Amino acid sequence: MANEDPRTRGPHPPIPKQQQSSPGSTAELDPTPDHGEESYRGAGRLVGQVAIITGADSGIGRAVAIAFAREGADVVIAYLDEERDARETSRWVEGAGQRAVLVAGDIGDRNHAQAVVAQTIQAFGRIDILVNNAAFQRSYDTLEDIPPEEWRRTFQTNVDGMFHLCQAAVPHMQAGATIINTSSINAKNPSPHLLAYATTKGAIANFTAGLAGLLAERGIRVNAVAPGPVWTPLIPSTMPAEAVAKFGENTPLKRPAQPAEMAAAYVLLASNEASYMTGAIIPVTGGRPML
Repeated sequence: MANEDPRTRGPHPPIPKQQQSSPGSTAELDPTPDHGEESYRGAGRLVGQVAIITGADSGIGRAVAIAFAREGADVVIAYLDEERDARETSRWVEGAGQRAVLVAGDIGDRNHAQAVVAQTIQAFGRIDILVNNAAFQRSYDTLEDIPPEEWRRTFQTNVDGMFHLCQAAVPHMQAGATIINTSSINAKNPSPHLLAYATTKGAIANFTAGLAGLLAERGIRVNAVAPGPVWTPLIPSTMPAEAVAKFGENTPLKRPAQPAEMAAAYVLLASNEASYMTGAIIPVTGGRPML
């Protein structure tokens, strides 16, 4: 069977102009994103493991949850309040024959981050994989437009939540466990209109490298994936409709990624195939270089 042409794997701009209220809904996206529901085939790489995935209700998080389940892992689906989307992710995890536990709440709250870990231990007795994927972003035209409280919220979700979850989860992780953070091409090529978000993604890249060194002596690997533009509810719920219509056209492949196209990188980093990879960042950017 021949490989697909990467230029035609997903829809190209112009994308229908659309906006949603934050945090957005998968059901309202046009076109409907591909999370690997019909395409991902597992090979037993994660049999018997337990994964926490934040932001697993939709987008990249849902694609990773589906892939992990089909590789044999049980999944804790951590999400803010998108109940309908989270239950749909759970349906796909359970359809793969794995257990799914849903935990709603704000990971930027240290107490809730600790509760996510506590509920995982209560349900499964172990944590093998932690995927820090949940994110908040919003687009602004000028520095003066950025509300200070929104700057703080971006850091609380994207950076503080990651720290709180790592700090709570690591004492329950054994040698061979993995942490995978979601950075972004914005870590190296920041979009001026996404100043707060881009700044947090640079922090995540630095945190990943530093934590990898700190946890190496325990045999816990820490890596990151750096997506380029990916078609998820985050886009129409945080960007102007005009920007949504052109989303992804600035890549060499001239289109945004589908969430399913991110999943393989996370599976690799979670598996034994990546046993010598720690402190690494895998770019999945549609050809845009991370310089």
